[in-house]
Amino acid sequence: MKTQSTLLGLAILFGLSGCKTETAAPKPSIAEKPIASTEVPPPSQHSPKAPAIIHGKGLLQASDWARLPDWQQTTLLPTWGTFLQGCQPLKHRLLWQEICARAAAIERPDELTIRRFMENHFIPYQVVNADGSTEGLATGYYEPLLYGSRKPSSRFRYPIYAPPEDLLTIDLDNTHADSKSTLARGRLEGRKVVPYYTRAEIENNRNLLKGRELLWVEDQVELFFLQIQGSGRIVLENGEIVKIGYADHNGYPYRSIGKLLIEQGELAAWQASMQGIKRWGQQNPDKLEPLLQQNTRFIFFRELPASLSGPVGALGVPLTAGRSLAIDPDSIPLGAPIYLATTWPNTAEPLNRLMVAQDTGSAIKGGVRADFFWGYGKEAETQAGKMKQPAKMWVLLPKKYRHQARKP
Repeated sequence: MKTQSTLLGLAILFGLSGCKTETAAPKPSIAEKPIASTEVPPPSQHSPKAPAIIHGKGLLQASDWARLPDWQQTTLLPTWGTFLQGCQPLKHRLLWQEICARAAAIERPDELTIRRFMENHFIPYQVVNADGSTEGLATGYYEPLLYGSRKPSSRFRYPIYAPPEDLLTIDLDNTHADSKSTLARGRLEGRKVVPYYTRAEIENNRNLLKGRELLWVEDQVELFFLQIQGSGRIVLENGEIVKIGYADHNGYPYRSIGKLLIEQGELAAWQASMQGIKRWGQQNPDKLEPLLQQNTRFIFFRELPASLSGPVGALGVPLTAGRSLAIDPDSIPLGAPIYLATTWPNTAEPLNRLMVAQDTGSAIKGGVRADFFWGYGKEAETQAGKMKQPAKMWVLLPKKYRHQARKP
């Protein structure tokens, strides 16, 4: 996951942007009667006044539906199924039980019903950055397609690895109170815990992870981008498509190769898109491997069920193209509806849309920071590769949420 996510955001390239067990809760006490359109009362013009609240490290400022750009014009129905799917892991959490049950009870949702439902049950909170500003960045990610095999050959030379058996996850919660990350990765060397192998060590010594190969692919650069995205599809020689997703990492922070190429004068900033980096690699094959290995982070994968409609995000449900968003869970509650106000990639054309926070990413940090999941295929790859847009965000929270949340 980008849960790292299953999906690590594409914008990681530029240095900008990839499970707890819930106990069963009592069944909701609300009536099971379906809610028809006529049963949803019209909302008031303005949301009830509510104070700002704190979620994790993030400030959420109570807002008003009228402040959401194009809220009355935007189409909500395509996001409804994504929200309902996200309710599966949320419905056992106290603050979401009633809303998820009421949403599931709507038999024939239409635009009017959904809009009234959202306005009657949620309060929009504008996401605020640490410096008090309300504008941030939206980038994009996608599910790549690679060609591969279950056995190595002269064509398929680059392995995709499952998590190694000697990879340790170390919980630092009770050892380093000021640690930025509560989980570290390492391995045993005698009786000592040492950092796990770097990307260069793994790639330069295939014996380190021998026997942990899931698949082999033909293109080194495409494999690198697969690790950035955190999930993908591998087409085998017999036509079978294998879906894989994020399983773990080696414990090192990501280092942006796009940023490195800019600093080294190899590419101008406007050229450092995913497509531009791929072209540079084709033109500079001798420099490629040393460049990639300057990013010490390495991602391990797992094979996913072929029946999944999309890659699995940090929320634990398949992502929906154009409707799922990766966010920083330290600023925004995972699973909440998000109203995103941004622009289409490389344009000033508004892209204002209701989405759902279903994923996270190692470089998606801060308040107004989002990674837009574009889906699968060439068009998704193109849009994700271009996306680096200004954005504002509103998180929609159940009205009961304000009673439980911390105040600034």
